[in-house]
Amino acid sequence: MAFNIVLIEPEIPTNTGNIGRLSLASGATLHLVKPFGFELSDKRVKRAGLDYWQHLDLKIYENIDEFLSMHGDKKLVFLSSHGTKEYWNIPYSESMYFVFGKESVGLPKNLIETQQDNLYKIPLYSEHIRSLNLANAVSIVIYDAIRASAN
Repeated sequence: MAFNIVLIEPEIPTNTGNIGRLSLASGATLHLVKPFGFELSDKRVKRAGLDYWQHLDLKIYENIDEFLSMHGDKKLVFLSSHGTKEYWNIPYSESMYFVFGKESVGLPKNLIETQQDNLYKIPLYSEHIRSLNLANAVSIVIYDAIRASAN
């Protein structure tokens, strides 16, 4: 079962490089939505993705509107600390899109407001942090999807 990882306006090149490597390892397609906080040619992206980057199934969009016009009719799941349902309750399905926001502020507010039925969170058990590292969050969700799909 192939999944899709979507990063809305990623800001940190090493996170994107690590998520690229994760995408390849998990068989997922990586969708990157501009603007980026770095250049894709940045050596930190390549270093984090190691020598696997050229094998990645990568799609790039100029903005969120372009992404939604092409994929808005597909099964989209949005991950945010503002979600009210835990990620393990996602009704996983083939070719699902997992949408993550940028590191500094997460998903755009309009998506959080309009996608409440499809908004999930990774619970945090400490009041001393506000979120997980983006690459860690993507790893948690994509491998849970793989686990659930295998059963």
